Amino acid sequence: MRLIQCDHQGQVRAALVESEEQVRLLDCDTYTLANRAISAGKPLSDMLTEALTDTRLDYQALVDAKQLLPPLTHTDPAHCLVTGTGLTHLGSADTRSAMHAKAQAAEEDMTDSMRMFKLGVEGGKPDAGQLGAQPEWFYKGDGQCVVAPEADIPSPAFAEDAGEEPELAGLYVIGDDGQPWRVGYALGNEFSDHVTERFNYLWLAHSKLRACSFGPELLIGELPAHLEGTSRIQRSGETVWEKPFLTGEANMAHSLANLEYHHFKYPGFRRPGDVHVHFFGTATLSFADGIKVREGDRFEINIHEFGRALRNPLRVETDTQTISVKSL
Repeated sequence: MRLIQCDHQGQVRAALVESEEQVRLLDCDTYTLANRAISAGKPLSDMLTEALTDTRLDYQALVDAKQLLPPLTHTDPAHCLVTGTGLTHLGSADTRSAMHAKAQAAEEDMTDSMRMFKLGVEGGKPDAGQLGAQPEWFYKGDGQCVVAPEADIPSPAFAEDAGEEPELAGLYVIGDDGQPWRVGYALGNEFSDHVTERFNYLWLAHSKLRACSFGPELLIGELPAHLEGTSRIQRSGETVWEKPFLTGEANMAHSLANLEYHHFKYPGFRRPGDVHVHFFGTATLSFADGIKVREGDRFEINIHEFGRALRNPLRVETDTQTISVKSL
């Protein structure tokens, strides 16, 4: 099953994707649906069936009218935390090290990125009941940094780069007792400033404080172990860069369970009622191929199993406002 969310008559409503052309409206949004399932102790799919209405909508019309929304949202953006993990995919270390520095076999010559990647390869998929290696972790922001599918993704005026990162994202709701519940998975464009990151890896935290997008569809149920996708950049209707990418646990150094554990082990990330969007990493970047994006370029990320592609045009902000703090 796959869900979307849309603006329907001024309300946030979830809808079941019935085909490429048609969605069927639910009587609530995804967050409400998830909390119903938690309270009832039932699978989300059961609650979804009970929430179906007789209203069907034209999928393309929603896209054209820019009524698509991220497939999971919170009414208060401050209660949606957006985070991620890096160096999780087989091949990601090569991409990162090409940005940072040499990465040879000798331990003393390894970059920190290669050491982190090596930890994941050796201990990122622990046996049941065992703790695995910690991944790299980063914070992107709260729900205010999330851009809806088809909407412009902004790059601030002070940014050095505006690069896509095609990833999977896990979407979660925290129950009243602090238990994290995975609602499902979505395509994501984690979107980062790779020039800033490349200058010094200690600026990674700065490079991640950018907008992002995920969706448009939420995949409910088990995630296939092997997934093949395509990431591309469109400019004035022409493809200026395109590359396949692999994801899913079969192509990762870490298990999803290990990544989830090392995020939700912190009590601050188990606050009842919160929504979490957690990006699982990538190994494919146009930046690594020397691509420089421009205003108006459109990012497109597609994996067949996730339905409609995630698409966002780039908008480069020109506001160079200087921020100064005033003393009370």
